Amino acid sequence: MTNSTITLADDLTITRMGYGAMQLAGPGVFGPPKDRDQAIAVLREAVDLGVTHIDTSDFYGPVVVNEIIKEALYPYPDGLHLVTKVGARRGPEGSWDVALDPDDLKRQVHENLEHLGLDVLDVVNLRTAAREETNHDSIAEPYTVLAELQREGLIRHLGLSAVTMAQVHEAAAIAPFVTIQNLYNLVTREDDDIVDYCAEHGIAFASFFPLGGFSPLQSETLAKVAARLDATPQQVALAWLLQRSTTSVVIPGTSSLDHLRENIAARDLVLPADAVAELDTV
Repeated sequence: MTNSTITLADDLTITRMGYGAMQLAGPGVFGPPKDRDQAIAVLREAVDLGVTHIDTSDFYGPVVVNEIIKEALYPYPDGLHLVTKVGARRGPEGSWDVALDPDDLKRQVHENLEHLGLDVLDVVNLRTAAREETNHDSIAEPYTVLAELQREGLIRHLGLSAVTMAQVHEAAAIAPFVTIQNLYNLVTREDDDIVDYCAEHGIAFASFFPLGGFSPLQSETLAKVAARLDATPQQVALAWLLQRSTTSVVIPGTSSLDHLRENIAARDLVLPADAVAELDTV
């Protein structure tokens, strides 16, 4: 079984096959979902299928997704870990705006606590950029704010999102982190060095947009390998990520029960060496 779990701290063991809750909001990750009951059913099914790692943020919706998670899963089952993000806000028309001001970051942490119904957040990732872009500025000030909130007991563990290797080293000098969440998938591999850094240091590398996000992965090679293995291209792409490194985790998102089950089945798909070699050429 490719899945298994990964232990990132004494109190933090997560399934490597996670679930990303972003798509539970309305179109463009903005506003309420078309079918709230379906969104609740997807979350409950993910947990029933053994997922203990749900990725979320208060800027999904905004607020909508965290409120749905609370409605679906609270009181949260033992062993379920919610990984959230701060560092962005949504404009009134749905824009994604960087929000790294120290006072605003503190407000964002308290808002996540309130909307998820928690006294302490398991993991909070500092998101340095509003969307897929990367912000190359120093993250010392905003990351120090989160480290202070961790010392106050509002956050158990810290993480990073949309970071460069320089920012990784900058953060490591301030406070330990357990996860890095960057854009990475079969066809987008600029962060190979960060994936390897995470494996070396026992840090989870969570690929966001593991299936391409708003622009689904398109690859003739991927399609051919999938057909040969009697799997879907999406399952093969997820399995490739899980086999990419020992600390790689995936958080595919969907608002469909069928797609959820299909994605989670990828944890049992072991790619033979020749398939991996073929996919590595994409």
